[in-house]
Amino acid sequence: MEHWQNRLDELARRHGVPGAVLGISSPGMTGVAATGVLNVRTGAPVRPDSVFHLGSITKVFVTTAVQRLVQDGRLDLDKPVSAVLPELNLGEITDRVSLRHLLTHTSGIDGDVIVDTGRGDDCLARYVAQLADVAQNSPLGATWSYCNSGFSLAGRVIEQVTGQVWDAAMRDLVFEPLGLRDTLTLPEEALLRSAAVGHMVEDDRTIPVRQWQLPRAIGPAGLIAATVSDVLTFARLHLDGGGELLTTSSLEQMQAEQVRVDAKYSLAETWGLGWQRFVWDGQPLIGHDGSTIGQQSHLVLLPSQGLAVALLTNRRTPHLYEDLYREIFASVGVEMARQPVPPVTPLGLLPTDYVGVYERAGQRIEVLLEGGKPILRVTTLGKLAEYIPDPVEELPMVALEPDVYLVPLTGSDHWLPVSFYSLADGSPYLHFCGRASALNDMPRVPRGARSL
Repeated sequence: MEHWQNRLDELARRHGVPGAVLGISSPGMTGVAATGVLNVRTGAPVRPDSVFHLGSITKVFVTTAVQRLVQDGRLDLDKPVSAVLPELNLGEITDRVSLRHLLTHTSGIDGDVIVDTGRGDDCLARYVAQLADVAQNSPLGATWSYCNSGFSLAGRVIEQVTGQVWDAAMRDLVFEPLGLRDTLTLPEEALLRSAAVGHMVEDDRTIPVRQWQLPRAIGPAGLIAATVSDVLTFARLHLDGGGELLTTSSLEQMQAEQVRVDAKYSLAETWGLGWQRFVWDGQPLIGHDGSTIGQQSHLVLLPSQGLAVALLTNRRTPHLYEDLYREIFASVGVEMARQPVPPVTPLGLLPTDYVGVYERAGQRIEVLLEGGKPILRVTTLGKLAEYIPDPVEELPMVALEPDVYLVPLTGSDHWLPVSFYSLADGSPYLHFCGRASALNDMPRVPRGARSL
């Protein structure tokens, strides 16, 4: 690991990442490298056993727990969730939405309903109750759209069938059986360890964030924190056949294609149960990324070589990940796919047919033509707006191909795709940052109105 320690040191400095840990595991070998500080205010060093937020890698842990309960006959992926939660009210989809919909992001539930329902053990029950007042973002099963809300609902299902709060159920179903001694869900557990603090850039200075964790009800969507060694142990479960925890059939279901993503250049080409599925250089991979308040994580598995690579950082930036992973996978003969960039010769396309307002719970997106130039105005809404310096951004749009445009990621040379497409019923949608948003002149109907 000496070479990768040196590369981690150099690339973290180059990209302004205060602290990071890198873990690489292949059959018979596991190595960890650590660099930088946990918190620029205290200067505490990152250690190999430091704990970082995993963000949405949490979702694969949750899916693993669900699969254990399915194996035991306590859950069924295709039965309505309401069979377990009779109090559930999701309007017209209440008696049709299944765990498979939740774990594959196809429920149509608005995905970024971030609300604080308190620190009590009833936080998930209260969170699920308030989903009754949230509009359905798209019809059930009609399109893929990243859905944090669905995983909080899945966490509540786990609570109901185990009789435990989600945090305790995860310990019993996943953490303890795998020997994950430094994998946790609560801030009071993190206080007992060497824990990273997220960072953001403000006035050209990198400073610690002002809040360590999202509300507790978001736990099943993204609040697990862990050491990189624990993440690699979890990854080996999914590379080495499941051990005594999961059957071969359960592993295969998680890694097999469950749904194809409609929009081009999205987070992944297809989705399994919990896992992202993608291809680099002809090689199929699975993985998941995680972004939370000032922290970012990446986990990529190359099953054909039994290789797992995990990177945990305390500043959100794509560059450290892309540079480091490109080198690591090139060393085993796999070229990492490149993100789309604007064409050298402008295409001269304008999104004239797509001008309008697209909206969901966490975001309003306006496609504008100002002075003949296309602009994407992105407004972060609700509680999510509290976690970013500027909730309103205006981004220039550059045509990549018909129906697909690119906008710059603020503060970097990275580009993000904006795709336009229609559902089977002709409804127009915009896809950005993994989320589908409906054109607002076809308003979503609040669930309360549907039930009248």
